[in-house]
Amino acid sequence: MNSTSPNVIRILGIDPGLNVTGYGVIDFAGPQEIHLIEAGIIRGGSSKKPMGTRLLALKRGMEEVIETLNPEVVALEELYSHYARPRTAILMGHARGVLCLAAATAELTSAHYSATQIKRVITGNGRASKSQIQSTISSMLELAEPPEPPDVADALAIAICHGCISMRHAALDLE
Repeated sequence: MNSTSPNVIRILGIDPGLNVTGYGVIDFAGPQEIHLIEAGIIRGGSSKKPMGTRLLALKRGMEEVIETLNPEVVALEELYSHYARPRTAILMGHARGVLCLAAATAELTSAHYSATQIKRVITGNGRASKSQIQSTISSMLELAEPPEPPDVADALAIAICHGCISMRHAALDLE
């Protein structure tokens, strides 16, 4: 365990994207005890670059984040794309697969959550807007300004969602 308390878990939240992947690392001891460790983006590169080059950049960026920040678990948003845009789903699937591979290579467990589930846990509304997520995350982490770009706020929301759901499961196991 990376933290000083046995009740704290270090979670890496990932908002997968082929061009920009948001990440956020938190130490989570409960919804009122969340400490931001680091958040930012991993760039896959321009759409003009070959797919393999972009995927390799994502993999290397993810490996660097894992090596530097030592998360205990990785939480990712599940793949979703509107039926009218199947190409988007395919491209996102490539990025998500590489990110999952990097986590598995580091022997980290990955948890997966739908966008609706994340929004519901964070805001109480499964249809919350990007700005609502940014505002709520800013408040939860006591940030002076909302995280930018929104991919970073989404990654932090995913990490916090995992912490809250894990805590609920642990409480149920104790009953």
